[in-house]
Amino acid sequence: MIGVSFVTLAADLATKWWAKDRLEPRALVELADAPRPLAFRKIEVVKDHLNLIYARNHGGAWGILGDESEAIRRPFFLVISLAAIVFIISLYRKLHPSQIALKWGLPLVLGGALGNLVDRIRYGYVIDFIQVRFTPTFVWPTFNVADIAIVVGVGLMAIDMFSPRRPEVAEKTPGAKASAG
Repeated sequence: MIGVSFVTLAADLATKWWAKDRLEPRALVELADAPRPLAFRKIEVVKDHLNLIYARNHGGAWGILGDESEAIRRPFFLVISLAAIVFIISLYRKLHPSQIALKWGLPLVLGGALGNLVDRIRYGYVIDFIQVRFTPTFVWPTFNVADIAIVVGVGLMAIDMFSPRRPEVAEKTPGAKASAG
């Protein structure tokens, strides 16, 4: 668990550092009532479909609660993140050896949660920088490597949840009746 979570966390923090260094405008022009930068640097990876663009996500997924005051938003997301981390670790400890999807999924979610938590503690927001445009009018909310890890991890959790369970082999206990052979 530690290895997958650490690699996920390191990849997330390294790519966010790169995005902040290369994509964040040097002088952010902000209005008092507009907490987001007005000008961005953009790297077009796939014309009209995939861009790298710096964004500050003050909220949760899809910017949820992004417009709330920091006094509400920051403690809320810190508590939710810490609760998720405790839940993931406790669930991982109870895994059955056959739950391979969860053995990979939970550490991915943990690494992603830690990556976004580091941003929230450090900056008060999460750095997002990957923008996918499906059509000219359908642009997916900007995201980061932590978000990708969380989505893949949750997908693996769903695979485990919907996988058929193998019946447990009953362990022989002392004093149990032996079958006649």
